[in-house]
Amino acid sequence: MYNNFKGGFGGGNMQNLLRQAQKMQEEMEQKQKELEESEFSSTVGGGMLEVKMNGKFELVSINIKPEVIDPEDPEMLADMVKSAINSCVEKINQAKQDNMPNIPMI
Repeated sequence: MYNNFKGGFGGGNMQNLLRQAQKMQEEMEQKQKELEESEFSSTVGGGMLEVKMNGKFELVSINIKPEVIDPEDPEMLADMVKSAINSCVEKINQAKQDNMPNIPMI
């Protein structure tokens, strides 16, 4: 009665599914690595302040034009830095979302 049983889920089909899953995982890891190594930048104040971050959300650089630095209004500079960093974070999150592979439902 069970002499023709060859492993339950189609034998070779299961191996193909496992290979596809492994390939998908490798592709996801590669895309993650590429994303982490990418740089994202944001400028505010008409280019007066620029922030660069990598895909790991690490701050790479901040460039501030001297004319933005007003000793009488440090809050303005703080707001510009905060705005630029938040913009970079949004760009990184969007890139992560855009680069996620479409995983087919089984």
